Amino acid sequence: MSEHAITLDLNQKSVHVTVAADAFLVDVLRDKLALMGTKYACGMGECGACTVLLDDEPVFACLVLAVETEGRRVITVEGLGANGALHPLQRTFADRGAVQCGFCTPGMLVSAAALLARDPHPDEPRIRAALSGNLCRCTGYTKIVEAVQAAAELG
Repeated sequence: MSEHAITLDLNQKSVHVTVAADAFLVDVLRDKLALMGTKYACGMGECGACTVLLDDEPVFACLVLAVETEGRRVITVEGLGANGALHPLQRTFADRGAVQCGFCTPGMLVSAAALLARDPHPDEPRIRAALSGNLCRCTGYTKIVEAVQAAAELG
């Protein structure tokens, strides 16, 4: 299998990594770059646990080849906060009890962050639509939606 050296902007840092031509971004993030927040679950883009931002758009890292990120911007859940501070969504998820087992949480946070970047004050239907690609087996989504609404109120 051929290897490719790629450079990407990962969580606001330039990163150089060698990847197999058929390596998926989720595997490179976890196995080569030790960013464990992005979860591997279904491997088919059905659950959203592996959601990251690619050039500010939410994508399923289990479906993106790592070589496709050459020269592009990738943000994982680890990159949402700034200067060691939690992102407002991370705070409200914790404060509002929106985290249960936590497996879906990174993908939910990343999807919600993309929504708030596009629409700082979304209504409940827009929040639910933005999170529709992220499955949670533990909640009824109510506390997750409330946490996104609370983060939007924080600005």
